[in-house]
Amino acid sequence: MNDYLVKAIDKSKNLRLLTITAKGLVQEAQTRHDTWSASSAVLGRSLIAGVLLAGAELTDKEELTIRLLGNGPVGPTIVTAKSDLTVKGYVKNPHIALPPKKNGHIDVKKAVGEGWLEVTKDLGLKEPYTGQVPIVSGEIAEDIAYYLTKSEQIPSAVGLSVFVNLNNTIGEASGFMLQALPGATDSLITKTIDRINNLPALSTAFLDGLTPEKLAAMILGDDCKILEKDEVAFKCDCSKEKYGKILATMKKSQIEAMIKEDHGAELTCSFCGNKYHYTEDELKTILSKKAD
Repeated sequence: MNDYLVKAIDKSKNLRLLTITAKGLVQEAQTRHDTWSASSAVLGRSLIAGVLLAGAELTDKEELTIRLLGNGPVGPTIVTAKSDLTVKGYVKNPHIALPPKKNGHIDVKKAVGEGWLEVTKDLGLKEPYTGQVPIVSGEIAEDIAYYLTKSEQIPSAVGLSVFVNLNNTIGEASGFMLQALPGATDSLITKTIDRINNLPALSTAFLDGLTPEKLAAMILGDDCKILEKDEVAFKCDCSKEKYGKILATMKKSQIEAMIKEDHGAELTCSFCGNKYHYTEDELKTILSKKAD
């Protein structure tokens, strides 16, 4: 299990913590979308955030979607995570690389820009629930923490890290999400935040061998209890059948044009890049099933 999420709780059972290592997951997204450094950092952090939120908040067959709607060069970033800890996502502009900041880090804030963060949860009810907050940082971790605090009234601290190699491959991807439960005292929260503030840089630490379990102990103390360890993965649920149903919703004139002018159709999934080709005969079959 190379990519996995750990759920832990402190000895007082008033702090919940999720930690994650996800290099392979983010590498899969980088490969599928051919993202460059800034786009990789934005997409990777968003994917990790999606899995952390899913691990913290979703139950059986539920899903959530994060929309990072900034006006920076990367453009909108869309990520969907499920209760089984699979996630998919994309950025509008994958080929963005920016000059590094003075400390050598990728300028994620500039890549994201200003705008809104939306989180939509499909909990199997009639209507999905959407919470929206302004982008307050652009670094994504702080924005997710702000969303949890303001929209869901859950005091939280979030850390997200993606290290991109010079050849655009992913060297490291990790993160954590700390949430205060109703019984958490101010002194407990302050002590834990002090530990977080004294953490080494996640990218360096994970490159040097830090694990989610060790990170949990560093944040909650040695008496923290590991509750679960679950595999995480980049996984898209698209299929030719699903896209066929989308084609079936189009106007008859549009499908007829595809047959006459293009002699077929090819649809590409935005989330994973998979392509689905439909022959003339397949389009005619779809057309024959449409009502006049």
